[in-house]
Amino acid sequence: MWKVAMSEEVGKAVQSVLERVKQAAARRAKTLPAVPPRLVAVSKTKPPEMIVEAYRQGQRNFGENYVNELVDKASDPLILESCPEIKWHFIGHLQKNNVNKLLGVPNLFLVETIDSAKLADKVNSSWQRLRGAGSQRLKVMVQVNTSGEQSKHGLPPEDTVNTVKHIVSQCSALHFSGLMTIGRYGYDLTLGPNPDFQMLLSRRQEVCEGLKLPMEEVELSMGMSTDFEHAIEVGATNVRVGSIIFGNREYPNSALNTPNPSPLPSPAPSPEKTAKTVSEEAAKKMHHLTVSEH
Repeated sequence: MWKVAMSEEVGKAVQSVLERVKQAAARRAKTLPAVPPRLVAVSKTKPPEMIVEAYRQGQRNFGENYVNELVDKASDPLILESCPEIKWHFIGHLQKNNVNKLLGVPNLFLVETIDSAKLADKVNSSWQRLRGAGSQRLKVMVQVNTSGEQSKHGLPPEDTVNTVKHIVSQCSALHFSGLMTIGRYGYDLTLGPNPDFQMLLSRRQEVCEGLKLPMEEVELSMGMSTDFEHAIEVGATNVRVGSIIFGNREYPNSALNTPNPSPLPSPAPSPEKTAKTVSEEAAKKMHHLTVSEH
């Protein structure tokens, strides 16, 4: 029974979030590029059955924070059989020693967290070697640390233009798709637009001017469960929403940061985990009438 009930909840939640995405896009200023926002359903710690249910509701883009978990899910027989058009986004911190493993993922659509020219070079050479010279270029985003917090990964904002130039000019196997940020959690919108989102908007402006790129071709990935509507209103084209679709995240052991504990030492908490952990209580208060939250 719980599986049936949970499937219904996931289905309703997907439809509810998609409607909210649509309404937020309608409130966007007409001066912003008219790019329909993409909803990335963040499915970390959730079983394949829940991903399949969201897929059945029309959801195609799914995000994962940990390479091992993404590898496991992307190769899961149920997902391979039931979700042939799934598009996987990697949205966690990517270490160079995990690049080859990540790039072997079937249906890998977008790596959102390139945070250095060196990492871009590694991904570029690995993609060429693994997929061949004639393969389609891999879509990537450059992650910018807009809040300046040490707990967050991402480039210093002032390095954005040069890093994008490097990708565009030196990484022939990569397709630069846009900029991504997490931003400081818990910003009070009564004070005005989120400054971290405004920072990403200004960096996109600089990138477009410096590289002569059309604004509509440089995406902005920003906004999570508690602030995705505001993010869309100010220009996000890609939002990463997890708990208001799938409910609370369940970790087998709170001291571990991966759903599949291994004998290896646990890594430090990712900025996404840190931000979203804080967001759990706020999201509960904001949306508990519709679905369970962070």
